[in-house]
Amino acid sequence: MSVTLSDARVVTPDGVHDGWLTIEDGRITHIGRGQAPRDGLGLGGRTVVPGFVDIHTHGGAGGSFPDGDPETAATAAALHLSRGSTTLMASLVTAAPDTLTRAASALADLCEQGLLAGIHFEGPYIARSRCGAHEPTLLREPDVAEFRALVKAGRGHVRMLTIAPELPNALDVIRDAAAEGVAAALGHSDATYEQTIEGIDAGATVATHLYNAMPPLGHRAPGPIAALLQDERVTVELINDGVHVHPAMLRLAMHAAGAGRTALVTDAMAATGMGDGRYPLGPMTVDVVDGVARLASDAPGGGPIAGSTLTMDVAFRRTVREAGRSPVDAALMASLTPARVLGLDGEIGSITVGKYADLVVLDDDLRVGGVMKRGAWVRHP
Repeated sequence: MSVTLSDARVVTPDGVHDGWLTIEDGRITHIGRGQAPRDGLGLGGRTVVPGFVDIHTHGGAGGSFPDGDPETAATAAALHLSRGSTTLMASLVTAAPDTLTRAASALADLCEQGLLAGIHFEGPYIARSRCGAHEPTLLREPDVAEFRALVKAGRGHVRMLTIAPELPNALDVIRDAAAEGVAAALGHSDATYEQTIEGIDAGATVATHLYNAMPPLGHRAPGPIAALLQDERVTVELINDGVHVHPAMLRLAMHAAGAGRTALVTDAMAATGMGDGRYPLGPMTVDVVDGVARLASDAPGGGPIAGSTLTMDVAFRRTVREAGRSPVDAALMASLTPARVLGLDGEIGSITVGKYADLVVLDDDLRVGGVMKRGAWVRHP
């Protein structure tokens, strides 16, 4: 089956081009410029970007991945797909070992069905002082044997582990993760600059939601942020929702790391796509007020931030409109860079001949008008 999308502004890694695309058997076979074939589906000059790749998501549409319920997890994945995330990794939170094992096994089924691209363990090996929306009583020291059991439960679909490098045995687990092909992500940590470098040297390659749940930058004690931004081996996650990070700090990180080392993520939880209210996040309870998720608390303004209600299309749009980056850079950060983290950049992440036709059609306001996954419309433009 062959499909041609014509009269489009096509965002490729080397620029934005007025032209057209031909798709056959789910893959991009031609990228043309100028006059398109007459039999194509005309997009009226709308913008086509690669499908978004979200490597840090806890749920949506009322469903929470940490619950390990296949039905609600599939509903959450469908919501994010409708907003342009054609590749999605399910993130878990700190929980008891048997809970994590059950959830990983259930989510592995959805990975094998192609609904999810992998499993991310955010915890339980994180710092109590920076645990955020994780249950502190369930935190524990890194343990290679337990980590291997979790990887086994995920049946080859565990892709990432967030870990604090300063904890006892953390470097051993990071080395083991690297050997298992699991990306070790440094985060929820009180590490010093030097401890962060040790974690990177041990094999860590990702910074979990940079700035959040870690010490701030200091001119005498630079801490983890400086180490993570400076090291070319590290890809930094950023939550661009207008809540987690000040726009000036977003611009600073994007400038320091560049689009090739910056991955936009949502950190979305169950309330995404829903209204305000009370929702679960693993064993924790979260209140969402005016779209902002915080741990349930009687304190004025609520508790700590607990994930987000962000979707990747909004993160993309904010990166262009608020952070001032080009659509090319935004596409790199929303698609190709996170695809590299997953080791999938040879198949997805950019509009390139030979790659899967995972595409998002955006209107003049950069809002989603159509979503295609592997050459089939999920949301017709």
